[in-house]
Amino acid sequence: MTEGSPIRVLIADDHTVLRAGIRLLLQSASGFEVAGEARDAAEAVARTIELKPDIVLLDITMPGVSGLEATAEIVRRCPGPRVVVLTMHEDEEYFFRALSAGASGYLLKDSSPEEMVAALRLVQQGGVYFHPSLGRKLLDDYLRRADSGEERERFGRLTDREREIVRLIAEGRTHREVADLLYLSPRTVERHCANIMEKLNLQNRAELIRYALRNGLVSDGE
Repeated sequence: MTEGSPIRVLIADDHTVLRAGIRLLLQSASGFEVAGEARDAAEAVARTIELKPDIVLLDITMPGVSGLEATAEIVRRCPGPRVVVLTMHEDEEYFFRALSAGASGYLLKDSSPEEMVAALRLVQQGGVYFHPSLGRKLLDDYLRRADSGEERERFGRLTDREREIVRLIAEGRTHREVADLLYLSPRTVERHCANIMEKLNLQNRAELIRYALRNGLVSDGE
């Protein structure tokens, strides 16, 4: 995507009426273009590879292959597009499963048109979007941990530079992008990430994003 060009969105949902509604919404919003549509997860993967949209707006529950499996397949086979899952599940566990699969956003089907447009724009800019109601749950969980001293102890192990790197990675930045933003070499960023994982006892990127969200290091897009 070049500067000034529209955000190209692939809409993947098994309900024709919902796809039509989202298409009309995006066509009426400034700066968007509907790249195509898909009726199930397998078609979503194929159409993503074919059309190379900027964002795949993907229903998490469709016939055949699940939306979560399709998300992982899209990220593996076509790493350029960002995936925003669309779901009825207002559930923290589903949210983190989507992040683990590689999604950059988690949007509920009862979201307002304005929220959907804002979420897609945030994700295109490299952010991570999740519904505000999930933010409340994550904050409550963090406060519980903070009261127990568990999070303070872990967070205090990070240097200022490491906290900055955690925040950028949680916003969806690659190691190369983090290196460019902080004027570091990619190898240095990789060393920092290894240290962060060890200090926080984390295993992968999804766990790191989960930690960042719970510690308020990345915005929910509001």
